Amino acid sequence: MHLQTSRRTMLAGSMAGLTAAAVAQAPQRRAADGASLLAPRPPMGWNSWNSFATTITEAQARETARIMADKLLPFGYDIFTVDIQWYEPEASSYSYNAKPKPAMDAYGRMIPAPNRFPSSAGGKGFAPLAQAVHALGLKFGIHVMRGIPRAAVEANLPILGTKYRAADIANRTSICSWNPDMYGVDMARPGAQAYYDSIFRLYADWGVDFVKMDDMSRPYDAHAAEIEAAHKAIQATGRPIILSLSPGETPVIRGGHVRKYAQMWRISDDFWDEWPMLEAQFTRLENWTPWRGPDSWPDADMLPLGRLALGERDTRFTPDEQRTLMTLWAIARSPLIMGGDLRHLDAATLALLTNREVIAVNQASRDNRPHFIEDGTRIWSATAEDGGGRYLALFNTSDKTREVGIDLKTLGLSQPVAVRDLWAGKALGSQAERVAAALPAHGAALYLLR
Repeated sequence: MHLQTSRRTMLAGSMAGLTAAAVAQAPQRRAADGASLLAPRPPMGWNSWNSFATTITEAQARETARIMADKLLPFGYDIFTVDIQWYEPEASSYSYNAKPKPAMDAYGRMIPAPNRFPSSAGGKGFAPLAQAVHALGLKFGIHVMRGIPRAAVEANLPILGTKYRAADIANRTSICSWNPDMYGVDMARPGAQAYYDSIFRLYADWGVDFVKMDDMSRPYDAHAAEIEAAHKAIQATGRPIILSLSPGETPVIRGGHVRKYAQMWRISDDFWDEWPMLEAQFTRLENWTPWRGPDSWPDADMLPLGRLALGERDTRFTPDEQRTLMTLWAIARSPLIMGGDLRHLDAATLALLTNREVIAVNQASRDNRPHFIEDGTRIWSATAEDGGGRYLALFNTSDKTREVGIDLKTLGLSQPVAVRDLWAGKALGSQAERVAAALPAHGAALYLLR
């Protein structure tokens, strides 16, 4: 369920916008203490879940990474992530083995299944694959589940560097409702933090740059101590690892806590290519507006575009809905993580992902906020970070073609503006009072006003 906060009374937070050239030239922002931020802009990349489910192999990963480096890296997509169950020798489709026998080391830490990731043999783990990904100019990410493997608890394996064992820290009542791999960790018990320290030390030694940690954000308060533990463990490694929490719906009321301990967090459950799911993300992104900013990115989930679901089908989104998806993620500054199979990347999907002017809205805008005009429409605006104008996104969420527009005075503009269509990459002339467009059902437009 998503929050039903009134759009008329919604809080507006900070937002951002820049030209494509300014994105490349902008200096890295720094935290108040002078430390470099892990995610000064919304992360961009690719994740294996939408296209490979639990089944991706090393050969497929290496092939995909090469395509990503060639096709998407020039546009800023730089995080390559292997999603769930890379440690499961018998991984299959979107289902889970009820009695998993994961690959683990002697300290109860998951390691890549060597039958699927041959270079991991001999204790190398993901280090060889990470090195290959880094050589392409990409960052390397992995998916992990909250907690400690049930198999490690059953074997009562030792916790690295301590006198404690897996059974000493496991909370057998804290289990994921949809995945059978793990027990939660009781952070009040001795050895609990040491276990989290040990797994993130392993990831850092492999060369991991990004960790998507699942079964975290729901129920949030029940897992808050483990969220803090993961953050503390990352800091102890000394390696700059981005932490992404999944799945949602993360409660908005916990925004202050989650932005302190993670750089991005899911605002919904898994997002797929269905219009009702896309329509629901509007309200969620609106509600998260006060918490959006450097190192603090509400995540509307991966982009289910192109070939999906183990190659069984293409996205169900219509072309208009695909443009709406990219426009909303851009203006609301959600991380841009492609989920489709890059081995089957078609020209239309590639063009959708690589429009530099649209990417600039996502990567370099500020004061991003929604405006309520009328039912069946959604309107967002943002300010170009380089002072080069205002961004305006118009959405028709109804089932029929309709005009969607907004008066310039509502945007705080008192002078005529030149309008540029960012999707078409062309100037549309000037407007003195109002910007509007006839949009198809479930369609969108994105403009730069100067």
